[in-house]
Amino acid sequence: MKPSSSPPSFFFWCNLTITLTFAFLGTSLIAQDKAQTFRAGAYAMDITPQNFPVSSAGSMAHRTADSAHDPLNARCIVLDDGKTKIAFAICDSCMIPREVYDAAKEIASKATGIPVSNILCSATHTHTAVTAGPTFRSLVQEDYLPYLTQRIAEGIIKANERLEAARIGWAVGNNPNHVFNRRWFMRKGFDLTNPFDQQDKVRMNPPAGGKELVKPAGPVDPDVMVVSIQSPDGKKPIAMLSNYSLHYCGGVPGKQLSADYFGEFAKQFGELIGAGPEFVGIMSNGTSGDINNVNFFEGRVREKPFEQIRYVAGDVAKSAKIAYDRIEYHDWVPLKVAETEIELGVRKADKAGLARAKKIVAAVGGKAPRGKQEIYAFETLDMAKYPDTVKVKLQAIRIGELGIVSSPCETFVETGLAIKKQSPLRTTFVIELANGYNGYLPTPEQHDLGGYETWRAKSSYLSTDSEPKIRATLLKLLGDVAKD
Repeated sequence: MKPSSSPPSFFFWCNLTITLTFAFLGTSLIAQDKAQTFRAGAYAMDITPQNFPVSSAGSMAHRTADSAHDPLNARCIVLDDGKTKIAFAICDSCMIPREVYDAAKEIASKATGIPVSNILCSATHTHTAVTAGPTFRSLVQEDYLPYLTQRIAEGIIKANERLEAARIGWAVGNNPNHVFNRRWFMRKGFDLTNPFDQQDKVRMNPPAGGKELVKPAGPVDPDVMVVSIQSPDGKKPIAMLSNYSLHYCGGVPGKQLSADYFGEFAKQFGELIGAGPEFVGIMSNGTSGDINNVNFFEGRVREKPFEQIRYVAGDVAKSAKIAYDRIEYHDWVPLKVAETEIELGVRKADKAGLARAKKIVAAVGGKAPRGKQEIYAFETLDMAKYPDTVKVKLQAIRIGELGIVSSPCETFVETGLAIKKQSPLRTTFVIELANGYNGYLPTPEQHDLGGYETWRAKSSYLSTDSEPKIRATLLKLLGDVAKD
């Protein structure tokens, strides 16, 4: 075209403006579409030990396992709203120390770009997994910890590699059949002497069906939380994150490892919805520090090994399926995370308590401690070496109008119910034993009642004012993520 020295016409400017406007809008819409694409990926990473025998957690005495009845897994999910990524890794373990989680998160973060603060790792609390953290006389399987760390990280990395377009939804189911408060008030005359020769007011795990039982010392939470992730057309289930406030089932032979009902639930739920082999079903532990699977008031017949696990998993899976079928899905939801660290006090024995413990331990000599009095005397001396305070990590995650918070403790159901009720988000649940392990978390009122969960040991050492501080912090974090 021959160049012109005359100024551009009015129509030229109009056409140019229209062209640039559409170009801008097109670019903006493309950017918006990209930002509004929701993606998800999931992977179940095997964390079963490679060599046996191994130390098995969940008992006051040291014990070992020679085999695994079923696989232990770190079941991982990564979510991406186009701006923010979050990851979950729910591990078949009794409890896992913070150092392992922190190291795994660092590895996964460097490989995926997911901020460490946006990764939530937790233990299911199966009592038949490898001993990863110190409790009572169980010996930590030290050579397993580097393997566990690497496998958790690899699970998150694999889930991130599987990111694909997805939709997400959630619903709350209900199953009161398997949750019973295990702390009971007993009739006058029932012996409530604790290992420190003091009198408690309640008994943990009393004789089932006994006439001495009066009433439970706390409530239960029958909610079965279901978070479902599917392909955009709904034809392919990708993953499901569930949550139920049940300690564990048990009924596993002493020399075997098992994921308990947590693993069996994942298997049975996948079968119920006809999911493919890459589907990752997950059952996380809610607030079950004072909850058990035993109907103490009526009693129950002892089942054959694994029978109760299969029954509970199947029944809860059916309840989850009912909720699953009612889910309304979202093609895109915003993701937000808030994380903080707080410092809590550590309970230790006074001079008289230490002197008493030393006397008992001296009398035991080189033998293994037997009975609660001797076991807790050793625990008292171990606790004397603990620092005066510990730092714990707390998180709140928002997925649309759904809130998820973490607790590093075996948290009482009262705490979970209070957080659900006071949360600014419409639906909220707690994943306990997350991002570390700091023992039981009784409320101050439950501390006053005594009972196993309050007895000072590596399994229960936080100061009596810790629960209100953790609860208040989690509610504040929920408030932070709830803001638009």
